[in-house]
Amino acid sequence: MGKRLISQRSGRGTHTFIAKHKGIQARYCLLNDELLNGEVTDLIKDTGRHAIIAEIIFTNGVTEYLPAAEGLYLGKKIQQGAGAQISIGNVSYLSDLPEGCPVYNVEKILGDGGTLIKSAGAYALLMAKDKKKATLKMPSGKMINLPLTCRATIGNISCGGKGDKPFVKAGNMFHLMKAKHKMYPRVRGVKMNAVDHPFGGAAHHPGKSKSTSRNAPPGRKVGAIGSTRTGRRKKN
Repeated sequence: MGKRLISQRSGRGTHTFIAKHKGIQARYCLLNDELLNGEVTDLIKDTGRHAIIAEIIFTNGVTEYLPAAEGLYLGKKIQQGAGAQISIGNVSYLSDLPEGCPVYNVEKILGDGGTLIKSAGAYALLMAKDKKKATLKMPSGKMINLPLTCRATIGNISCGGKGDKPFVKAGNMFHLMKAKHKMYPRVRGVKMNAVDHPFGGAAHHPGKSKSTSRNAPPGRKVGAIGSTRTGRRKKN
């Protein structure tokens, strides 16, 4: 008798597949037009996150936790709001930033707290501005347009060299995946027995089309789900 697929077991929502660790919510809390001054009081390593989190206490007593910029240090003065200086770690509106400025933790809508470009070492470039929109070049190379009223942090996120050190041992990868609450190791379906997976068997290849319906039952919903096309792309 075969066992249930990982997708079937995760669909039950048991404690094995639910993240227990509640990390620090790194986002903009304040929303006002006045210029606020603060200071970096702590640099925190958050479990399951590569980037360092900076604790910033402003003069009005409000504490914010934001992804730390590369080069940030304890005691550094931080400005947030309209008219902030062009300095690493300061938070300003896209309308106040010069073209070519590197930014991260960018808002898509004013007041959402920052949703774009929050991974370690990442940053976007402010390419151009017009009367209503700002054009940003994302880390992937894609160009997007955002309202000038959105906020962003100047610089690039810390810990950009996280990928330079090799894992060397499987145990190091295991502990990383455990911190992120991801299943590891995860066996491929083609390596399983025929009773355990639709792609299983001695041939070590699917043996059938990997494309499956979006509405397929959990035991069949594996492979290329709802694919618009399959196969190699032609050069021409």
